[in-house]
Amino acid sequence: MSLQPLSPESYRDIVRRALDEDVRDGDITTEATVAPELSARGVLLIKGDCVLAGLDVAFETFRQVEGGVRCTARKHDADACTVGEVVAEITGSARALLIGERTALNFLQRLSGIATRARRFVDAAGGRITILDTRKTTPTLRVLEKYAVRAGGASNHRTGLYDAILIKDNHIRLAGGVPAAIARARAHRPGLRVEIEAETLAQVDAALAAGAEIILVDNMPTDCIRESVARARGRAQIEISGGVTLERIPELAATGADFVSVGALTHSAPAIDISFEIEPA
Repeated sequence: MSLQPLSPESYRDIVRRALDEDVRDGDITTEATVAPELSARGVLLIKGDCVLAGLDVAFETFRQVEGGVRCTARKHDADACTVGEVVAEITGSARALLIGERTALNFLQRLSGIATRARRFVDAAGGRITILDTRKTTPTLRVLEKYAVRAGGASNHRTGLYDAILIKDNHIRLAGGVPAAIARARAHRPGLRVEIEAETLAQVDAALAAGAEIILVDNMPTDCIRESVARARGRAQIEISGGVTLERIPELAATGADFVSVGALTHSAPAIDISFEIEPA
């Protein structure tokens, strides 16, 4: 499936705020050392093998600094890139290129890191289980980070608290148990599927009896995950969560579960080394 690009409206304000954080009322170093009339050409150079994500966001950064900057892509988001590849060329005012450099790279390096990690998990799954992200994202950057997950070939879980029902352990305790929590959820939003967390096989049975569509088995041993899948077959889907590492993905995929959610796709992805090399035009 092809990657659907982000609407610029979803990140323009994010970029604006990021530039304000860095630039405020001017780049005093660039103003002191670079003539305002100087034009320059810069290339975005890959220095670590990766899956690219965030190129349009980086372009938006330079364009917000100065509208006349020209951005030419040589690679595209979701493309695999190797060390030494030039993924884009930026031309325009030398001052604009210098001012936008760090903010553009911050977006591109962070999002490419997430896409790269997501691709590794997807490859390890071998098509036997769907890799999902979580809400463990950087505050205010969720739309970008979940996009990067998709660029890596993984799938998004719920976007936020507002678009899906996921009953966790604290909800269960406060609602008075699994059946009560599911009944309350059905009454509140009858049109939505109900997903509920289960920490034991007894909770799996209770969730099945109450008609949950998805059961999130949390921190269960592998043999209990297999048993949950067997009990739920034809009645509910099973999502694995907790203690998930890249090394465990083949083992978890072999359980027959439908999904595995991985917070590490977003909260622990290392940034990719990408540089911006500038020379006079």
